[in-house]
Formats: sequence, C-alpha cells, structure tokens
Amino acid sequence: MFRISDLDETESPLLDHLIELRNRLMRCLLTLVVAFAICFPFSDEIFGFLVRPLTQAFPDGQGRLIYTKLYEAFFVELKVAVFAAFFLSFPIIANQLWQFVAPGLYAKEKKAFLPFLFATPILFTAGAALAYFVVMPNAFRWFIGFQGDAGGLQIEALPGTGDYLALVMQFILAFGISFLLPVLLMLLNRAGIVSRESLKKARRYVIVAIVALAAIITPPDPGSQLVLAVPLYLLFEGSLFLMWLTDRRKKSEPEEDEAVEEDKRESITGEGTGA
Repeated sequence: MFRISDLDETESPLLDHLIELRNRLMRCLLTLVVAFAICFPFSDEIFGFLVRPLTQAFPDGQGRLIYTKLYEAFFVELKVAVFAAFFLSFPIIANQLWQFVAPGLYAKEKKAFLPFLFATPILFTAGAALAYFVVMPNAFRWFIGFQGDAGGLQIEALPGTGDYLALVMQFILAFGISFLLPVLLMLLNRAGIVSRESLKKARRYVIVAIVALAAIITPPDPGSQLVLAVPLYLLFEGSLFLMWLTDRRKKSEPEEDEAVEEDKRESITGEGTGA
C-alpha cells in the first residue's frame, strides 16, 4: 500500500544540503543535455510539426519560410532541440526538485503538495494544446489575411524561420504558463496568503487583470486574446470551487477528530466500568 512518510528527522549541516542541491541540479542539467542529444537529430521533424499550423493557414501549395542570415536556420534547429528537450526532461527535473524538497515536509504537507505536482504538467500541456490546435491556426490565418495590394505593390507574407519559431514559443509558453493559474491560486490559498472570500470580492478586478494579461502575452489579434481570456476566467472560477471544497473539508475534519476522541473516551469508560 502506498504510504507517504513523515518529516525526515535527521539533521544535516547546511553544507550537506548545498552539496545535495548541487548534485540534483547537475542531474537536471545532465538530463537536459541527454534529452537535447536525443532531440537534435529530429529537429527538422519537430520543427515540421511546429510549422503545421502555419501550413494550414496558407492556401494549398502556397506559403514559404525564409531565412535572411546564413546561420539562422542552424540556430533555429538548436532552439527547437532545446525547446523539445525541456519538455522531454521535465518529469525527471520535477522529480529531482521534489526529492530535494520532500524530506523537509510533513506527511500532511506532502499529501497537500503532490496534487499540484501532478496538475502542473497536465494544465501546462492543456494550455499548449489549446494554443497549437485552436489559437495558432486561426491567428495565423488572420495575420495572412493582410496580404494583398497596396499602392500598386503586392504585399506578401514571407515569415522568417527565427521569427516564426519565436512566435510559436510565445504562444505555447503563454498559454501553458497561464493555465497554471489554479495551481498558483491554490498554493496561495494553502499558504494563507489569499482566501476564497477575498478573491470573490476582487472578481471584477481579476477579470480586468485576465483581459490585460491576455492582451500583453498574446500577439495583437483579438481572437487569440479572447481564446486565452475565457479559459483563464473559467480556471479562476474553478479555483474558487476547489477552495470551497477545501474549506468545507477543513471544517469537517475537527468534527471527525472530536467524534474519534469521544469514541475513545467512551471505550475507556466502558472498560473501566466493566473492570
């Protein structure tokens, strides 16, 4: 049966903790390097996957990616490999960080923290998938719609490989990190920094902040901003619901503890009477 152990009561000097932190950081770096070595030979295939939303935005048989610097295409492949290596090595990196932090937590704290550890990659992947499959094709189609004639000259979209990769990474990271809003709010709530009541009172300000955030971190098309703002608001409301469940469970725990103590006292009284 899976069991979470309690706080590690062994006391170690500060130097030992620093050495352990260094070792775990070195393992994270080594994992990232190995993942990069695995991903680099497949950089073209990975970049082809990232280019697919742009391909779908162009009419069939049209559309090109160009590079104006001789070294640009090579550095794009390096960035793609690093980007993919981070996603590939993230579970191991997260595990190393957890192994470093876990000995300093009580069993109850570990149980409270573990759901956030599992929810982080799931929510980030959900945000990245929304950006890739929904937002990017529509946003690129909107951008390409500005092609045409201007003053007798032809305006044609000729995106550069480096600029396109930077835009794709902006989309994926913006949506992925934004979808971690419930994790942030729940952690702040568990730490006692914010409460459900304070967030409910500040709902109108939160809506304004979400719209402003969506306008800042997404490209300047209204569709992308709206597609990010709506899920963020729904995630905010979902966080309030989870806080309500958490508060309700906390209120029931003292009652359960009192019932257990009452049963113990009755059993002790019964044994004393029988004797």
